[in-house]
Amino acid sequence: MNDKKRILIVEDEDPLRRLFHKRLSRKGNYVDSFASAEEALALLGTESYDVALVDIKLPGMDGIALLRKIKEHDENAQVIIITGHGTIDSAIAAMKSGAYDYLTKPCKLSELEVLVQKAYEKKKLKESNVNLREELKLKTPYGDVVGKSRKMRDVMRLVGKIAQSNSTVLIEGETGTGKELIAHSIHQQSQRHENPFIVIHCAALPETLQESELFGYEKGAFTGAHKRKKGLVELADRGTLFIDEVGEISPSLQVKLLRFVETGMFRRLGGEKELHIDARVIAATNKDLLESIKQGTFREDLYYRLNVVNLPLPPLRERKEDIPLLAEYFLQKAGVKKKLTRSALGEMANYDWPGNVRELANALEVAAVMSSGTKIAPEHLPFYAPTVRRQKTKTLAEIEKEHIRQALASSGGNKTQAAKDLGISLRNLYRKIKRYELA
Repeated sequence: MNDKKRILIVEDEDPLRRLFHKRLSRKGNYVDSFASAEEALALLGTESYDVALVDIKLPGMDGIALLRKIKEHDENAQVIIITGHGTIDSAIAAMKSGAYDYLTKPCKLSELEVLVQKAYEKKKLKESNVNLREELKLKTPYGDVVGKSRKMRDVMRLVGKIAQSNSTVLIEGETGTGKELIAHSIHQQSQRHENPFIVIHCAALPETLQESELFGYEKGAFTGAHKRKKGLVELADRGTLFIDEVGEISPSLQVKLLRFVETGMFRRLGGEKELHIDARVIAATNKDLLESIKQGTFREDLYYRLNVVNLPLPPLRERKEDIPLLAEYFLQKAGVKKKLTRSALGEMANYDWPGNVRELANALEVAAVMSSGTKIAPEHLPFYAPTVRRQKTKTLAEIEKEHIRQALASSGGNKTQAAKDLGISLRNLYRKIKRYELA
């Protein structure tokens, strides 16, 4: 992205306006110039500017009123007021209304250029701070990728290779396998690591909000759109855009996403102007997108455009040798000075972890609370269900044999008394003694 400025000039003196226009256009800057505030406002709805030069005395709407309109349109835009000696007090008042500075006519063109450059730098700094705040708001806390299993070593080797390219990536894996963490690791190892890593969680957004969150909107695009808002795509300029659960994007928005991934071009909601940014796209899904294509809920062309590099993540049940490392990492991260007993680690190794690494982190948090000592035992784990050894049901023959043995023992071996106690004939008792080999 270059540093060519977008400059607006509103000056009713034709010679001065043309002189400013010519001077500021010299280095490839984009310059629009008008003789009145009304003419400028007609274009302001479709154009955005970094710096505006506004004469304080204009026919019709004056410079201070135009300043307020420009600020309503883009609060980061910097406005320089042009004033004569007789209106310096008004220029100072304009600065209180948000003007960056003022120039007194006549002015040196070199002075004009320096002031425009400084105003531009302030605008970029404000945008950078806004982007940083948005990024911090949108990102989740990231930790290290933990694991020494062969499968995780293979994943991280591939991450290192992917990071050096600019290709679009599709990360596939079950919920909780760490797709966002891996995407962030790719970003951190890439040449874009000093620029934003912006996340959009598609599954958390209703369809009606997906487009405005992704591409932003213009003032008046819908009820409640009181000012222009940049979308996450713009915030990711020169950085990485991570689209989580891309399979949840509405079919209508998939067309616009496809165009953006292919060209970097998009329009804000309610906007007419096409914008272009440079962002690497990493998408993730826990769905089988090929099955979604068969069902007609996901575009085949978008799938292949996103799936330039495919990165599958293994579920935790396929890398259980990483569980002790992960457990130690999460306990240390939470500041918990407790140790898992060997039997607790055994229970964790035997569990299938349907929620994967995310479930493991949550389980350890619960276990740490449930444990009152320095050790975390199996019974502290939320998924633990002690196995009760079920006694084998005895057959009727086994019960009868035991009952006869007890009767004989109680009668001191007196078979007549034992038969009487059992309520059977003596002959029948002899037959059973022989069958059960009790003699």
